[in-house]
Order: sequence, then structure tokens, then C-alpha cells
Amino acid sequence: MLAFNAPMAVVVGFIPLVVGYGNGIGAPMAFVAAGVILALFAAGFTTMARHLPNPGGFYAYITAGLGRVVGLGSSFLALLCYYAITLSCYAYFGLVLKPLIHDRYHGPAISWWLWGLALVAVVGVLGYFKLDVSARILSVALVCEVVIVLVYNASVVSEGGASGFSLSSFTPQAALSGSTGIALLFAILCFGGFEATTIFRDEVRDPDRTVPRATYLFIGLVTLLYAGTAWLLIQAYGTDKVVAATAANPTQSFMDSAAAYSGRVVVDLATVLLTTSIFAAALSSHNITARYLYNLGADGILHKGLSKVHPRQGAPYRASLVTTVTTVLGLAPFVIFAADPTLLYATLSGVFGYALIVLLLVTGVAIPVYLRRTRPSDTNVWKSVVAPVLALTGLAVSLVLATQNFSTLISGSKSLTNGMFALVYGTFVVGVITALVYRRSRPDVYERIGRQ
Repeated sequence: MLAFNAPMAVVVGFIPLVVGYGNGIGAPMAFVAAGVILALFAAGFTTMARHLPNPGGFYAYITAGLGRVVGLGSSFLALLCYYAITLSCYAYFGLVLKPLIHDRYHGPAISWWLWGLALVAVVGVLGYFKLDVSARILSVALVCEVVIVLVYNASVVSEGGASGFSLSSFTPQAALSGSTGIALLFAILCFGGFEATTIFRDEVRDPDRTVPRATYLFIGLVTLLYAGTAWLLIQAYGTDKVVAATAANPTQSFMDSAAAYSGRVVVDLATVLLTTSIFAAALSSHNITARYLYNLGADGILHKGLSKVHPRQGAPYRASLVTTVTTVLGLAPFVIFAADPTLLYATLSGVFGYALIVLLLVTGVAIPVYLRRTRPSDTNVWKSVVAPVLALTGLAVSLVLATQNFSTLISGSKSLTNGMFALVYGTFVVGVITALVYRRSRPDVYERIGRQ
């Protein structure tokens, strides 16, 4: 999950945005708030995972709680969500690698989309193999990224920051300053990959113990790493200068600070690891997308061939191949019409973020409904009612703020914003209509919706 989360990409690309355009020096508290919301969500989420032991993820949980019609609509939305971030990763990869190779290492000026297609090919090959092959690749990249971030953090600590350390970031005044909505929105986006523990439950040992542990460990590590790094970035610039610096150049402000505190070698390594970070996120999102196609194939919603598992690798290789092919087809129009890759990356990231919050919210409704209806013997009021309702409240506020700030999130015009809303909610409606059609024309398929 942490590999999907792409630590280096978050530290370089999102933390400065939370500081510069969000709640300023209160940015660490945005990550703490997001962590608390998702920890509350996890109380019911992991309990439901134990009593609904299938790998359908949000799709299965929403279906179990709110019915097959809403469940299939949510599965279509989840597919859009993960396809969007997969495409976004390829655009971002090209954006980062093109100047790195040409400007830094004086190599050829290769177009962004060629770098993106090269990554598509590598991810497609790795997606064919068993999950543990991908996990080894992701683990190596992840460790290197986290080490570089910790080296930067240690450098700031050893130097004492710009003018000593201040705890003003953790005051209520700082937490609620600036645009709290933007800050919370980006902070929640940085927890992407939350669902992965249940998506891959069929491919891990002892999932009843592994899933809860991995989920809480993920939330805890992400909260500590990003809140801590945000606080140290603020100390590195100084509380009086950091907002102006990050707002003026959000994509370069972390690297500039790393050069000042850790040296050029660390910056060069961080730049290279930024590309591996994007690669890790692309591979993870590809794998999740393939598992969604696999689940929909297994249920008979999509072609049954998507549910085929490789006899030796144990991976849903046909779903992975379809994911690769449709990803290339998804990139093609943007290449043909020479779309701005920066706008492409921003827009697709916005679609992913908004759709993810919608999915979390709907799942947040489904969890207490399911747990109160089934009343499993090993649960309690905290897990089945209190924690889910508190999480639902936080997610509802987040969705309202996301809706109000969606145009800022995707850096687009009003017409583009409306188009993205139509895409997100329209995809959900298509799934709902499909379920209603199956209920009338193919009741056997309808009964299998949601891995039931």
C-alpha cells in the first residue's frame, strides 16, 4: 500500500501544495486529521473484512451493505478511479523523466509519451507475474524512497532548521488557518492505496490477521512520515517564509530545501527515486485495476475470460493484459491531439482523488449498515457504530470541501470541472443502470454482483 502511495512523489509534489495552498504552517495537522479519519474508518473496514472474506474491496463491501445496484455502480466508479491514477502516473513519469534525461544528463530529448509508453510496457510485463514478484520490485523502490526522505529529515534536524524549531504548526490556530479544505483534501489523497489490503487478500497468507495489521500499520506510517516531513520542511524554510516559498514553486521547493540541507548528491538521488516512486505507484494501481476487472469477470458482469488465473503465476493475467491494452488506448487520444501532459496529470489526479473520497464515503455508509444488520458476535458498538459514524462525518465534510475546491484540485476551467463531475457521477449511474438491466434480463448474473 505504501508503494501505491508513492512516498517520494507525495513529498516532492503534494506536501508543498498542502503548505503553499492549504493551511500553511498548519499542514502537519492536515495529515494528522486525515490519519485520524482513516483510522476510525479502518475500525469498521477491517471488521467487515473479517466477516466478508472475499477480495472485492469497496465493490464487495458496498454491495453487502447497500445492495447490488449501488454496489455495481461503485465498482464502475472504482474502475474509473484506478484507471485515472494509472494514466496519471504515466503522464507524470514522462514529465519527470524527459527533463531529467535531457537537462541533467544531456541525453536525447524524448517526448513524454514515449517515456510513458515505455513504463506501460514494463508495468504490463510485471503485472503478468505473481504478486510477490511485483512486491519485491516495489519493496526495493519503497525502501530507497523512505531512506532519502529520512536523510533529508535528519539533515534538517541536525542543522536546527532555519532558526530553531517551533511547535506552532500544532496549534488550533495554525491547523484552521488558510484553506483548510484544500489541505485536508490533498492530505486524504496522500493516503491512496488504502483499499489494497482487501483487494489482494486472496494472495496473502492468513488474511484475517494480515489485513488489519497491514491497514493500521499503513495509516500509522503514512501519518508519521508525511506529518513529520511537512513539519520539518516548514522548519527548514522558517515559519515566516515557507508559505511564500512553496506557493511560488511547489514542484521545486522540496528539492531546493534538500539541496541546501542535504547536498546535491541527495537531490540527484531524490530525483531518480522520484521516477521509481511514480513507477511503483503505476505498478500498484495497474494491479488493483486488474483485480477489479478480475472480480467483475468472476461475477459475470464483464467477460468471464477476465477471471482466468495463470496456472503457474497465480495472477489474473488476462485482466492484467486488458488493463495494459486499455491504458494504451486511453493515452492515445492525448498523444494524437498533443494534449498538455501537465494538464493531463493534474486532471486525472483530480478525478482519482474525488472518486476516491466518494468511494470512501459510500463504503463508510455501507459498513455500519452491514455490521448492524448482521451483528457478528466478535464486534462491538465502537467498531460497528461509533467509529464508522465518526469516520463518515469526517468523510462527508471532506467530500463537501472537495466539491467546493474541485476546480483548484485539477487546475481547470469551469467547463472542465463540470465535465469531470459528469464523468465521475455518470460512471456511477452507468453501473447502476447496468445492475438494473441485469436484474431484469439476467437474474443469475445479478445475484453474483459483489462477489456474493
